[in-house]
Order: sequence, then C-alpha cells, then structure tokens
Amino acid sequence: MAELRHIPVMLDEAVEGLAVQAGGRYLDGTFGRGGHARAVLSRLGSAGRLLLMDRDPKAIAAARDAFAAEPRVAIRHANFASLAEWDETAAGLDGVLLDLGVSSPQLDEAARGFSFMADASLDMRMDTTQGESAADFLAHAPEREIADVLWQFGEERFSRKIARAIVERRAESPLTRTGELSALIERVVGRREPGKHPATRSFQALRIHVNGELDAVRRGLDAALARLKPGGRLAVISFHSLEDRIVKQFIRDHSGRVQGSRRGPPQAAAPAELAAVGKAQFPSEAELAVNPRARSAVLRVAEKLAQAGHA
Repeated sequence: MAELRHIPVMLDEAVEGLAVQAGGRYLDGTFGRGGHARAVLSRLGSAGRLLLMDRDPKAIAAARDAFAAEPRVAIRHANFASLAEWDETAAGLDGVLLDLGVSSPQLDEAARGFSFMADASLDMRMDTTQGESAADFLAHAPEREIADVLWQFGEERFSRKIARAIVERRAESPLTRTGELSALIERVVGRREPGKHPATRSFQALRIHVNGELDAVRRGLDAALARLKPGGRLAVISFHSLEDRIVKQFIRDHSGRVQGSRRGPPQAAAPAELAAVGKAQFPSEAELAVNPRARSAVLRVAEKLAQAGHA
C-alpha cells in the first residue's frame, strides 16, 4: 500500500483549524513525513516559525533532509509530550498540531514490527533508540499484566486466553516475530469478526503500551496548553476511541464547565482556559476514497482563551 505512504490525514481541515497567521509560531509534534508541516509552512511569511518534533528517528531524518536549509524551521528528536521542555517553545505558540498514533510509513515498513500483515521482528517501538520492544515485554511480563494491556488498550475480549497462550508458548521458546504472535492469536481467537484480522486489537494494545502512547497524549495536551498563547489553537487528530476520549475530556475539563454528576452536588468550575472550535470533524467521502486509512480519524480543535474564567 505504498501509495498511501505520504498522504496526510484531514490536511485541509487540520490546517484550517490552526488558523495560521503569516507571522505566527507553530509546532507540529508528530512530523511523520511532513504533509501537515509543509501545508503550515506554506502559509507562513518570513517572520513565521515552524517547530517540528517526532520521536521516530527516521521521521526526524526526513525532516532534516527536507528543511535543513529552511531558516524558519527548527527540528527536535523527542516525544511531543516534552514540548514544553524545548527552549524554542518558551516564547509561546500560536498553534500546536498533533496527529496521534502510528504513521503510514511505520506501518508500511515491515521491519518495524507494527503490522501483522508481514513477518518481522516483534519490535513496535516508535523511537528505536530507547525503551523495550514488544518482544521484550512479552518475554517477562506476568500473565495478568499482559491480559490487562490487551484489555485496556485493545479492548480485546479474549485478553486472558491470549495472555495464557503467550505465557505457555514462551516457556518453550520466546515470541520474537510478528508472524509467530499473529498465528498464536489466530489459533486462540479464531476469525470471529468478518473483515477484521483477529490480531488487530492485540497488536494495537501492545503498540500503545510499548510506546506509552496514552500517557504521552495526556502529558502533551498539558504541555500544549501551557505553551499556547491566548488565542492560540490546538488541533488533534485521533484514530481510536481511547485517544479521542482523552482529547475530548481534556477540552471539556478546561472549558470552565461545572463538574460533577447527576447524583452528587455540582463541583465548582475551574477557570476556563480552552474553548472548543466547532464540533468534532471526520474525513470526507472524497478523502476516504483516496486514503482508506483515514476512516477512523477524528479531528478536534480548541482555542486558548484570552482570560481565565472567560467563557
């Protein structure tokens, strides 16, 4: 599916959501292969500034190849969760773009171990310079922990059965290949969902766990809010309900709404810091016809308010 490799998801909607100003300062925390970044840069004038981050060394290499001679661009190899630690963000940002999850180049390169569609080393790390691989995790984690990961991050109904099978298998020989894990899951689960490989949920869960993705989203949203200037925009593209739920809740929690439940007394509202810009957006039929991988994408945009407590 090489034709899908460089297609940025919801490009026009995301860039429009940022409301790019020619002299503004913007951060793309998930460079990937730069589709969104190029669109933002095309709207910047000579005084504009574009900051690029990615935790994937190959993405950073691509960014440096593309923008080495561009004085308006700064590049940092790091997780977007640490964006507030970058000196370049200290002056404040007019916009932050986060395109969450795994990228098409990561999926399409079999050796990365993200996909069950080809046999490869069971790695799954976005940043291959640090952390433990999926194979490392499965080699030592207790059965209960493996089951919890599959259930919490993949919503896999057969998490306990799969975890038990993994532990039994590793007693004989370690799981080191995507093909081995995929075949094991298929034996345990069977093909119960038409059109969906039985390993889909488990591979998603392991990838999210190995890369600490949901924690990175929470930390990254906090960091983005801290660095955005009043009137600055936050645009986040999510690809599954676990991510989108965090983004939706974050915007709501910082919107100044009264917190609480129908069963208990209302809690005092925190000062409003963010306001949602429009409703959640989804890919158009035209985009889906060109890029089926966009089908689960959700874009949410919020603006930092000029004054705390301003509704």
